[in-house]
Amino acid sequence: MARGIGFRTNRVGLVGGDRSPAFRHVAVPPRRRGSRAPYAPGGIAWLWTPACAPADPPEDLPVDEGALSLRWSGRVSLTPRILFVNIFALALLAGGFFYLDSYRARIVDGRVAQAEREVRLIAEALALLPPDDRTDEMVNFARKSGLRLRIYDRRGRLVADSRALGVRNFQLVDPDKDGWQQDAARALDAGIDTVVGNDRDPLYRERAPGRGLRWPDVVTVRTTGGTAASVWRAPDRTPVVTAAAPLPEDRVLMATVNARDITSTVRTERARLSLVLAVAFLLSVLLSLFLARTIVRPMRMLARAAIRVRLGRAREVVVPRLPSRRDEIGMLARALSDMTSALRSRIDATEAFAADVTHELKNPLASLRSAVDGLGAVKDPELRAQLLAIVQDDVHRLDRLITDISDASRLDAQLARAKFEAVDLGALIGALVAYRTERGIARGVTLHFDPDEPLVVHGEGARLERVFANLIDNAISFSPPGGTVRIAGTNDGDLIEIEVVDEGPGVPPEQREAVFRRFHSVRPGDEAFGRHSGLGLAIARTIVEGHGGMIAAESRRDHRDGARFVVQLPVAGA
Repeated sequence: MARGIGFRTNRVGLVGGDRSPAFRHVAVPPRRRGSRAPYAPGGIAWLWTPACAPADPPEDLPVDEGALSLRWSGRVSLTPRILFVNIFALALLAGGFFYLDSYRARIVDGRVAQAEREVRLIAEALALLPPDDRTDEMVNFARKSGLRLRIYDRRGRLVADSRALGVRNFQLVDPDKDGWQQDAARALDAGIDTVVGNDRDPLYRERAPGRGLRWPDVVTVRTTGGTAASVWRAPDRTPVVTAAAPLPEDRVLMATVNARDITSTVRTERARLSLVLAVAFLLSVLLSLFLARTIVRPMRMLARAAIRVRLGRAREVVVPRLPSRRDEIGMLARALSDMTSALRSRIDATEAFAADVTHELKNPLASLRSAVDGLGAVKDPELRAQLLAIVQDDVHRLDRLITDISDASRLDAQLARAKFEAVDLGALIGALVAYRTERGIARGVTLHFDPDEPLVVHGEGARLERVFANLIDNAISFSPPGGTVRIAGTNDGDLIEIEVVDEGPGVPPEQREAVFRRFHSVRPGDEAFGRHSGLGLAIARTIVEGHGGMIAAESRRDHRDGARFVVQLPVAGA
C-alpha cells in the first residue's frame, strides 16, 4: 500500500502532488445554464479545470455606486440620520421659546393682580379724603406708583386724569417710528403668539373723555360694585393692564399701566436663547458631519472593497484594516480583512484541489482510453486479456478515487453536524485488529495491541474508526512479510495518545508533513497498481483535527527502521 494511501498513476502519468494545506471541503453553487464546467452531484467541483474557468475581470474594475445606494423608500444614509438626531435635540431645546411665552403670561397675570390690588388700595385711600383733596392726592399716588389714574363719574365723563395734570408715566409707542430690530422682535412675538394661541388680547385704544363707559372695567365696577382688571395689547405688542375700583359718590377710579418691561425681559431672554441655539446648531452640524465622516467614510471604503471582492479578483483587493481605529468600525474592518484573507486561502485551496483532482482523473482515463483503443487493433487473445485487465484496474481505480473524493468533499460538513459521544478507542482498535487478523488482511504481518488503561474519547465512532483503519492498513502495506505492527495507547488524564509503529522503510524527514497532503504518494515498490486514492492520510488528519486532536508522522523511538504515526485526542470529559 502506498504511504499516504497513494496510488500508481499509470504507465505514462506522473504522481500527483500538492503543496496546499490539508483538504477542507469547499462547496460550489449549482452550475448556471450554459456553463461548460461540469460539477459533482455532491457539491464539489471535482471535474473543474482552469480551461473551464471564466476569464478574470480587469484589475481596475469600477465599483457600481448604485450598489451602495439605499433604494427602498424611507431609507436614508447615515449622514442625514446623524444630522437629524442631533438637530432634533436642538429643536426640543428651541421649545424654550414657547416656555418663555408661558413665563410672560404668568408675569402678566401677576401684574394684573398687582394693578387690581393697587387700584383698590388707592381707591380706599381716596375715599377717606374730602372730595376737593382727592385730585391732588390722586396725582401724588400716580407719581409714586407709576400708574395713570383717571376718575370717571356715573355717566362715564372724565373727572380727573393724572396725565393731564402733568404725570406722564404712561406712554404708547408708535411702532412706525421704531427701527428694524424692534420690527423683527414684534414679528417674532406675533409668530409665537399665533403658534401658542396667545394672540387674543384686544388692541388698546384710548377713549374720548366722555366715553368712559366704553371701558369694560368701568362698566364691571358700576355693575358689580367690586374691582375689575383687563389686559390689552399695545400697538407695539407690549401688554397694557387696566384696573378699576369704586369711589364714593358713584364714581370709578381706573388705573392704566404699560408693562413694557415684561416684553423687554422676554425679548432679551429670547435673544440670548437664540444666540445659544445658533452656536449649538453650528457646533451640532459640524460635530455631526465629523461623526458622519468618521463612520460613513470607512463604511463606504469597506463596502467598496467588499464589492470589488465580489466582482473582481479577491487576491488583488486590499481590504483596509484601519489599525488606528480601536472602536467597532475598526473591529469590523479587521474582521472583513481576515475574512477576505480566509476567502483567498479557500479559493487557493479550491483551485489546487480542482487541479489535483483533474490531474488524478486524467491519468486513469488516459490509461483506460489507451487500453480501449488497443482492444480494437489487437487480435491476440492473451494481449486482449491483458488490456481487459488494465481496463478493469483503471475502472476500479476511478471508482475508488471518486468515492474517496466524494467522502472527502462531505467530510467537513458531516463533522459539523455530527453528534459526538464517548468512544472507547481500546475496543474500537481491538475490533479492527481482530478483523484484519481473522480475514487474512494482515498478509502475514503480526498486529499487536494490548491496552492496559482506558482510552475513552469524545467523538464520532465511525470517523475515528476510519482514521485508525487507514493507519493500520498503511502500516501493513509497508511492513515486510513476517513483520510486526505495534499499536499502543496511553492516557495522561488530558490527552489520549495512540501510536501505530511499523517495520517498513520509514518516512523521510522531508516527507513527514507531505504525506498528509491529498494525492501525495510514497509507496513500496511491490504495491499493486491503482489500489488507493492518495487521500487516506489527508482524510485522517481532517477527522482528527475535527475532533480537536493532532496527527503526525515520526521516526521510531528505538531508531530502528520503520514509521511511527501518532494520534492525540482529548480525553472524554476533560
